[in-house]
Amino acid sequence: MSQVTSGIGRAPGAGKGRRLWREISNYKYIYMLILPGILFFIIFSYTPMYGIILAFKKFMYNKGITGSPWVGFTNFDVLFRNADFWRAVKNTLIISFGNILFGFPVPIILSLMLNELRSFKFKKVSQTVLYLPHFISWVIMAGLIYNMFSVTNGAVGKVMYSWFGIEPARILGNPACFRTLVYISNIWKNSGWGTIIYLAAISGVNPELYESAVLDGASRFKQMIYITLPSLAFAISINLILDMGGVMNAGFDQIFNLYDPGVYKVGDIIDTYVYRIGIQNAQYEMSTAVGLFKSVINCILLVTANKITNMLGQEGLF
Repeated sequence: MSQVTSGIGRAPGAGKGRRLWREISNYKYIYMLILPGILFFIIFSYTPMYGIILAFKKFMYNKGITGSPWVGFTNFDVLFRNADFWRAVKNTLIISFGNILFGFPVPIILSLMLNELRSFKFKKVSQTVLYLPHFISWVIMAGLIYNMFSVTNGAVGKVMYSWFGIEPARILGNPACFRTLVYISNIWKNSGWGTIIYLAAISGVNPELYESAVLDGASRFKQMIYITLPSLAFAISINLILDMGGVMNAGFDQIFNLYDPGVYKVGDIIDTYVYRIGIQNAQYEMSTAVGLFKSVINCILLVTANKITNMLGQEGLF
């Protein structure tokens, strides 16, 4: 009888709530570790989401975002009629898929090569040298590229002229060379950093597989092809899905520091287009519409890539 009466008047979720707080209390230090990450996404990702409504409004400074009048899809109609916008979309897709095509395999190849090095010290030195460019900002990287390829003061041009008598070619500001420069500089900066996850996956391979392969007469190359490379399948699929989900980004920092009006035709991407119309021209509602369009396309590409990965028998993100 006492057990029955003790539950009278208790809220339906009271027991679950107490168990939840008890669990949080037991693992409070674990939750404290993830708290900064949670706060980061709440402050910088979720809180600003209310600003999306600006894409459907005509922004007025004196009324703010919530007080500005609604205009429906007018901003998108104006945007989709703008030839500069579609040029930016085209350049974004070309540069992004080019980075995936030329840059995505490089960390995989580097990881396989590093794994085959027999000297532990040389392997560590090589990894450090490959990692270093990742920690250099694109501002510094652009300065290095300028000092290398400048027609007047570039080191490459001086070497070509003084050693071989060849006049330096114009690479910077040349539309024919811009995308190639973007691909190469992206590989230079990020390929070493990308090897981390692949080397971690390789370290988890069972050594007995290599021992069995040696007994069967497999060479080092065949071990790499039939054991090491398949062990990277999951990491490769996840990274490829994430890269596909960021196709519409194309790297604002890199492009902004490398391009100029002379290469807008081949180098102007969505993010630099948003910078011009949103920051320089103060068309905030138009820049928000572009950002929303880009996010929707990225989401579609992410889900599609994940679905294709699952259909091919690989494990995806969800």
